[in-house]
Amino acid sequence: MISIVGLIVIGAAAGFLATRLMRLEADIPTTMFIGILGALIGGLVLRVLTSVMGAMSGFVGAVLGAMLLIWLWRKYRR
Repeated sequence: MISIVGLIVIGAAAGFLATRLMRLEADIPTTMFIGILGALIGGLVLRVLTSVMGAMSGFVGAVLGAMLLIWLWRKYRR
């Protein structure tokens, strides 16, 4: 299990990366908040998918990944 300090460090790094990828200008506390909350939400979603769907979670992940790729293709192909 990740400690609170570990969660803050990982969340801050994830928030920094996410704000840069999504081109969002935010101050450091907001970036850390986004990252920590995103880590909690993402971890919860993945745990629920894994426990409820088991092997099907891989399929759901593949579909979501394909949908993301299509979205990126449509957005940046222009």
